[in-house]
Amino acid sequence: MITEEWLNNIIEHGSALPTARIILRFRRAPGLVLLKVSDAGKSFDPRRAVFDGPNTSRGGGAGLALIQAWCRIADYRRQRGRNRLVFEMSIP
Repeated sequence: MITEEWLNNIIEHGSALPTARIILRFRRAPGLVLLKVSDAGKSFDPRRAVFDGPNTSRGGGAGLALIQAWCRIADYRRQRGRNRLVFEMSIP
């Protein structure tokens, strides 16, 4: 769910060229699954985003709140024109 929501946000709001690559890397660590995402969209640090609630006029807008509730955004940086994020998801 986290991956789907983040990909939707990149595509809908990132303003990257349609041919730009989105790179996903998953890795398991003790008690965690790490998701590393790299995209060429506009600069966006989700840790600094303010969530005003769902957008009822278009039926969306809760994705970032879901992501923040279900995982930890461990790192964000902008390097070489790309957003680079690390999400940490706890596993039992």
